[in-house]
Amino acid sequence: MSLARRRFLRLAGGALGFAACRPGPAEQTTAPIASGGSPPAADPPLRPEPILLGGQAQKILILGGTAFLGPQLVEAAQRRGHTVTLFNRGKTRPELFPNVEKLRGDRDGDLKALEGRTWDTVIDTSGYVPRIVKASAELLAPKVRQYVFVSTISVYADTSKIGIDEDAPLATTPDPTTEDIMPNYGALKALCEQAAEAAMPKRTTVVRPGLIVGPGDGSDRFTYWPVRVAAGGEVLAPGDPSTPVQFIDVRDLAEFIITAIEGGHVGIYNATGAPLPMGDLLSGSKAALSSNAEFTWVDRQFLADNKVEPWSDLPVWIPPDPGFEGAATFRIDRATAIGLKFRPLAETVTETVAWWNTLPEPRRAKPRAGITRAREAELLAAWHAAHPAPGKGKPAKKKKAA
Repeated sequence: MSLARRRFLRLAGGALGFAACRPGPAEQTTAPIASGGSPPAADPPLRPEPILLGGQAQKILILGGTAFLGPQLVEAAQRRGHTVTLFNRGKTRPELFPNVEKLRGDRDGDLKALEGRTWDTVIDTSGYVPRIVKASAELLAPKVRQYVFVSTISVYADTSKIGIDEDAPLATTPDPTTEDIMPNYGALKALCEQAAEAAMPKRTTVVRPGLIVGPGDGSDRFTYWPVRVAAGGEVLAPGDPSTPVQFIDVRDLAEFIITAIEGGHVGIYNATGAPLPMGDLLSGSKAALSSNAEFTWVDRQFLADNKVEPWSDLPVWIPPDPGFEGAATFRIDRATAIGLKFRPLAETVTETVAWWNTLPEPRRAKPRAGITRAREAELLAAWHAAHPAPGKGKPAKKKKAA
């Protein structure tokens, strides 16, 4: 495995969104990356009959459904007239959706509750190990029409290429039987995709999200920035403001998945936002939050010298280091062609901060991503000492006492 690949997996730690176009700070756009040629063709739809256009309501089974994406899927499906059943262990927020049918079991060895039942579609939000995905997909194959597997853009083997589309090579692992998820996250997700397709050929929809953000995100990977900007004052901003980032609001992702189901769309779809310059993310957040934040852009080398890591210490941001030149150029035109849409950035930012402010103070006191305010102040002081404002010069060294 290459050094770049190992670093990519370390930075990923889960599904992540990675400059060719410059959307304005108020909204994301659906303009595809210009990489030559037309978008790759997806498989033809199974049944293009959206319920909102007179199609039939569907019975949807969600494997999981109570963490982050799952609840948004339930709400989107219900808003659009579908009936939802949840299958999970009942350990994560079991109080959610008291009026939704809940089947209890364990994907790893206890699928009895699914036996003897039929649904139109299953959405798999909790598959990480091919063996487990294979078991559920094979059991449900005779009982459902369509299998939607929520994967990740971490499946791609090479992020040095510009304009990564759905046909790009996938990550592999020397041992395809391993179930050690974190070091093999992307490769195992790719194998999960293949297990689902093998069980339900030409009836599987693979959705590869980027970084999923918005209200309810327990990782704080995106939330760090709106919350920090809302606090105002001098904000350490990483690298070059033109460096692109990609992410998708969890509600937009949920709506897209339901749209794909209603249209009977099978095949593979990258599902993340259009590239957005980091500077536009920060300035757009400032405008949306009416903040007095002032951004000090600190260069990549200084951050590296001070052991500040992209993605973990300063979330969302992935600089175009060697091996990562294409890490914010994922093509999304196949998904936008069938209905992927984006809400304005300001809506995601303000509603993320509003949600954050509802959390208990002890939780807000310990964010799960990003540097602390004390560390930020330390870095800013060191940066200003090394890069004094014009006319000020570097501080004079104190003379030692005679």
